[in-house]
Amino acid sequence: MFLFFWIMDLLIGICKITVSVCAAIWYWNTNKTVSIYGGTFWKGAQKAFLLLMENSQSTTIGYGSKIQGTSKVHGGPLKSEETANVKKIFGLDPTKTFDVPEDVRALYNSITQKGINYEKEWNSLFYKYSLKYPEEAKEIRRRLRGDLTKGWEKLLPKYTPADKPMATRKLSEIVLNNICDALPELIGGSADLTGSNLTRWKTAKDFQVNDSGIGDYSGRYFHYGVREHGMAAVMNGISAYGCGFIPFGSTFLNFISYASGAVRLSSMSKHQVIYIMTHDSVGLGEDGPTHQPIETLASLRAQPNINVIRPADGNEVSAAYYQALTSKGTPSVICLNRQNVPHLKGSSFENALKGGYILQDEPDPKIILAGTGSEVSLCVDAAELLKKDNIPSRVVSLPCLSLFDAQGKNYRNEVLPKGIPILSVEAASTFGWAKYAHMSIGIDTFGLSAPAKNIFKHFGFVKEAVAKKAKFLISEFPKMLH
Repeated sequence: MFLFFWIMDLLIGICKITVSVCAAIWYWNTNKTVSIYGGTFWKGAQKAFLLLMENSQSTTIGYGSKIQGTSKVHGGPLKSEETANVKKIFGLDPTKTFDVPEDVRALYNSITQKGINYEKEWNSLFYKYSLKYPEEAKEIRRRLRGDLTKGWEKLLPKYTPADKPMATRKLSEIVLNNICDALPELIGGSADLTGSNLTRWKTAKDFQVNDSGIGDYSGRYFHYGVREHGMAAVMNGISAYGCGFIPFGSTFLNFISYASGAVRLSSMSKHQVIYIMTHDSVGLGEDGPTHQPIETLASLRAQPNINVIRPADGNEVSAAYYQALTSKGTPSVICLNRQNVPHLKGSSFENALKGGYILQDEPDPKIILAGTGSEVSLCVDAAELLKKDNIPSRVVSLPCLSLFDAQGKNYRNEVLPKGIPILSVEAASTFGWAKYAHMSIGIDTFGLSAPAKNIFKHFGFVKEAVAKKAKFLISEFPKMLH
């Protein structure tokens, strides 16, 4: 057996997994030869392999049954006779079912009593602490209750169309700088992309070993390295621990796929964790298809109990953070772009919390342009072209479809009424948009490596193409009603 790898395999963890597989094969087939060849860290891989071989241990699934060590015992329950045989081997009464032996019950009862005693001791200690340090004790109680610092939301910036256009990842950085000192329970970091994600606030201290010279254990910022799945799993663990901690983690949106198992557990376990995902479309440019999310938004939106938020401008970014920090039983994915976007006329912090709203409108609109993120401003530009051709339109911003779906039917019908053709515009897969729109402008292939402007033009994300598609939908809409 030959194993080849390169530096990124080690960083991402592929090599570690592959080496462990090789170690297992070596353990069970000692007559096989395993050769390791690699780049910069090949000696490290060899060392890891040798350690794995030295510490290899085997287990037997279904031990004691006639089908032990086979896939059958993994894929289905044991029959009654087999279950009885296993019980005999372990000294249990084979005639009893759902039975907890008295010695086991006594052991667990003693553990429960220890926990009760520990809690009494802690409460007594905390009472004494609160007398000596009343302000600190008050802060601890606030965090244990899960309350946010009073008035923190006033630190969220508001914008007008006169403000300078910015990338939403930069607007996210501004939010973090504004709120992180006021919310010490907000802790997090990035999977080796801090400089691109812009998630390290100005006063942040790194979580590192004491006396390391680069941080200490009081730090709140984590450098996870290229470990997206590990980062998400750590976030879940911090959330599960409680004490009011709200963890966040960041990488490029496309790379959340590496963490999908842990992200799914975030939803299933109702963890309040925040995924700050930047470079949210083909707009990231030359890095190309390996970095450009296409199916990612649709996949995340299909997951129960998760808010996928793609803000269009500064007010919607502030709303995204408010939503994420107040959604106690739901994880959030905030999707942020790389390119500058304008602050839009009609954008609203309050309306964005509804997941969708009318951004701009004209009397008796003939078409509704519905977009998310950076494509909302594109819809605005296309609406201006349509207006020149005497075609009135409505522009709808839909930063979070799950929040929009949670609104009352009357509100949803007010924003997206029946009888008016709806064109969705999003630089990602069109999958799922049929629920909201009659036609869609999207990307149902992998992306391209080119300057962002060229990519957007190639896929039809320019105002002329959107206006043309809108006119086509208007002409075809009567046929769709039959």
